[in-house]
Amino acid sequence: MDWQSRIILNPNVLVGKPIIKGTRLAVEFIIDLLAQGWSTDEILRNYPGITLADIQACLSYASASLKSEKVYAIPV
Repeated sequence: MDWQSRIILNPNVLVGKPIIKGTRLAVEFIIDLLAQGWSTDEILRNYPGITLADIQACLSYASASLKSEKVYAIPV
C-alpha cells in the first residue's frame, strides 16, 4: 500500500497531524476507531468521504511510523 498518495501532513490542518487527503480526518482518529473495535464497514458508513483504501493507508502509515521508530536503552 502506497500511503504517501493518500496521507498528507499540512501544518495548517490539525496542527500538522497526518490526515487522509481531502479530509480533516486524522490517521490517529481512524486508528483509534479500529482499536475501539469499529469495523471498516462501520467507519465507511459513518464517514462516507473516505474509502477502504484510505483506511488501509492509515494502517500502512502507522506501520511505517512504528518501523522507523528508534529505541535506545538508557543505562541506569
